[in-house]
Amino acid sequence: MTVEPTILLTALAIFCLRIVDVSLGTMRVVMVMRGRRALALSLGFFEVLIWVFAVGTVVNRLDEPIIAIFYALGFAAGNYVGVTIEGWLALRQQMVSIYTHEGSAIAKALREEGYRVTSFEGEGRDGSVTLLVAKGPRRLVPKVCRIARSIDHDCFYMIADLRAASVQPSEMRRERGFRARVKKV
Repeated sequence: MTVEPTILLTALAIFCLRIVDVSLGTMRVVMVMRGRRALALSLGFFEVLIWVFAVGTVVNRLDEPIIAIFYALGFAAGNYVGVTIEGWLALRQQMVSIYTHEGSAIAKALREEGYRVTSFEGEGRDGSVTLLVAKGPRRLVPKVCRIARSIDHDCFYMIADLRAASVQPSEMRRERGFRARVKKV
């Protein structure tokens, strides 16, 4: 089966449009969850505008199944790209809760790395435990978990996305670059 070059180009264009609109949708959802209304509004506008052109082309060309196939492939690839972009931007703050029998050692190691850590003593199934709580940018959370696991490989941790948290004056610093522009909107 041979495909005409114009049909193939149309299919590739639909594929690319779907990657863009689904990626924008992923970012829009993240902005909604962060309470960034203006940015969510803008992303939603462009997401749907691109989608309308893509779906309109597919519906008008249903006699060419390859275009519908590329539409679906673009959707799948767009999910992957959107999640990847969101991971690179690491826009969210996260909270790490660590349950451990080595609380003071882990807290000390995290504080030496510059993390602010709060500890609570408690009672677990196997005796006394310490709950350590730290907050930080998502891109730094894996390091917190690595430090904790290096000291207590049996520790249990949970990571939660934060929509909002109060900020100490010492934590306020002027951010620069793309992240600062995204946060302003």
